[in-house]
Amino acid sequence: MNFVDLHVHSTASDGTLSPSEVVSLAAEKKLTAIALTDHDTIDGIKEAQEAAFGLPLEIVPGIELSCVYLEEEIHILGLYVDPSDSCFSSEISELKKIRDKRNAEIIRRFQEADILISLEEVMAGNPGTVVTRAHFARVLWEKGYVKTMDQAFKKYLNYGGPYCPRKKNITPEHAIKILTGCNAFPVLAHPLQYHLGDKKTEELVCYLKELGLLGLEVYHSSNNQYESLKLKSLARKYGLFPTGGSDFHGSNKPDIELGTGRGGLRISSLLLDDIKQFRNSFPG
Repeated sequence: MNFVDLHVHSTASDGTLSPSEVVSLAAEKKLTAIALTDHDTIDGIKEAQEAAFGLPLEIVPGIELSCVYLEEEIHILGLYVDPSDSCFSSEISELKKIRDKRNAEIIRRFQEADILISLEEVMAGNPGTVVTRAHFARVLWEKGYVKTMDQAFKKYLNYGGPYCPRKKNITPEHAIKILTGCNAFPVLAHPLQYHLGDKKTEELVCYLKELGLLGLEVYHSSNNQYESLKLKSLARKYGLFPTGGSDFHGSNKPDIELGTGRGGLRISSLLLDDIKQFRNSFPG
């Protein structure tokens, strides 16, 4: 059986391996496909595809979009985005501007509190990266303001806290419209990480299905077997394709391995085959 990983991050956002390094690792692990799904950016896709040339490895061009549902940030994955679509590229550029504005405000608030962090340190020599809270957590840890990155999130980087204002977020409707506008395949990422409870999680899935959601991330590093079975049943109930991914970030999430998550995750390539067959049935 062949295996895939449909939720992977690189240095284009908050991963610690470059797109080329992610591809090398995927080939080493004998995966047959990975989806590069960096936060609000597609900048790593070209490098990943070039690195995979000649390898028995498919690079699924993807993205992970943040949006807000009932005041809770949720994430929508887009599989098979079209980087050449001008409307899509324009929308992504606007999302980057929103992040840049929020990040500048975080820097200002830190410096006002004598927490001396610069944007250059946060970018770590990679000016093209889409900066996320993980970048700030790493610098806070490296400079000794916290003992662990987890402590950085809890003490300094909680959404809406004194140092981390909520950025202007798009709606789920807008996120799915961005994706379907370039014929991408929208998937709700890690549904149980929003801690909504069973009833409200199902309400979210039902709502997103009406907006055009096509997939549900049933298999994820944060799920146990029982939770994945519940999500599989939910996907079946609403006619959604089950997908899965490790949510690999390199050393930013050191307990999560590409392709296997925390050890027990294995995502069959048959899930991706079903998605491709569905997409091929709508050639337009």
